[in-house]
Amino acid sequence: MISNPLKELGKAGQSFWYDNISRELINSGRLKKMIDEDGLMGITSNPSIFYKSIKEGSDYLEPMKRLSREGNMGSKEIFYHLEIGDIRDAADLLMPVYDSTGGKDGYVSIEVDPNFAYDTEATIAEARDIFSRIGRPNVMIKVPATKEGLPAIARLTSEGYNVNATLLFSVERYGGVIEAYIEGLESRLENGHPISAVASVASFFVSRMDTAIDKLLNGKMGLYNNTEEHDWLKSLMGKAAIANAKSAYQVMVSTFSSDRFLKLKDRGAHVQRLLWASTSTKNPDYGDCHYVDNLIGPQTVNTIPEDTVKCFRNHGAIVRTVDKVLEDVDVVLNSLEDLNINVEQVARELEDDGVKQFINAFNALLNLIEEKSKLL
Repeated sequence: MISNPLKELGKAGQSFWYDNISRELINSGRLKKMIDEDGLMGITSNPSIFYKSIKEGSDYLEPMKRLSREGNMGSKEIFYHLEIGDIRDAADLLMPVYDSTGGKDGYVSIEVDPNFAYDTEATIAEARDIFSRIGRPNVMIKVPATKEGLPAIARLTSEGYNVNATLLFSVERYGGVIEAYIEGLESRLENGHPISAVASVASFFVSRMDTAIDKLLNGKMGLYNNTEEHDWLKSLMGKAAIANAKSAYQVMVSTFSSDRFLKLKDRGAHVQRLLWASTSTKNPDYGDCHYVDNLIGPQTVNTIPEDTVKCFRNHGAIVRTVDKVLEDVDVVLNSLEDLNINVEQVARELEDDGVKQFINAFNALLNLIEEKSKLL
């Protein structure tokens, strides 16, 4: 029998999550099939996915019609009714994974309203509300890892919620996310509560970094005249994102090997795994599995979008890469520094832009629901 590379990822310590969810995916049996045949271990959702499903499909028309007729329900509340139904059903299908992995995998991630990305208390309140309404243990609440999001992550962790800290581009900010998670666990223990059922991932966005850095490298081409210098700049193309992600992985390894965390581990604490997000290949010059092939390793998750799932299922290679050839990481990052390209500054700009994109996608979805509801 020919092995399935997606299923084989687990042997390298990486969990395959799917960056997609819809009523059709659940009702058609495709989700169950992916769990059984591809070794799917979790799902992440976002408003853009629901927007496409609602705009192009018919699966949500009848429930939207029913909710619209009930009256006194805004577009956001209608969306949450639709989304929570899908999240519950997906969580139920993934419950055997959750049970068999001891709560390490089997999660469905749901995003809080990104309009609260800079409001700590509003984020906390909405996360509590969403989690209680879903009523499933294998749900993760996606909280943007802004400065205001960090205390929300700490508080929610201390209260026993599973958190997916999302929109991470910066290694420095990732350090803050780890600190928030560990603080939350310590606080929970101090208050006499168990920590063995609390799980978390840190969603580190990958391909967008290359898109931004490659643009800066192209802009510097005119500053250099000879072929050797041009070749040097070209050699750095498509390298920044992997180097940045591998740097984050080293932070994860060192922090979760520290005495501070090992004391928590003895009490049942889970490692907050790095989750590679934005792993579709934006530049056709790079391999179609570029951001999967180069970040495989223990204590990681890759939430893979649909097209990349098909590519990796077809010709993915299972090789531990996330902590290999680290000397190349230093070469890339040092070269960018020599070129006055500040990766942390780029990361901050990507975070700001990412929050805006999340907000725009969420608000566009609510507008679409409002329009559809009026027609219905």
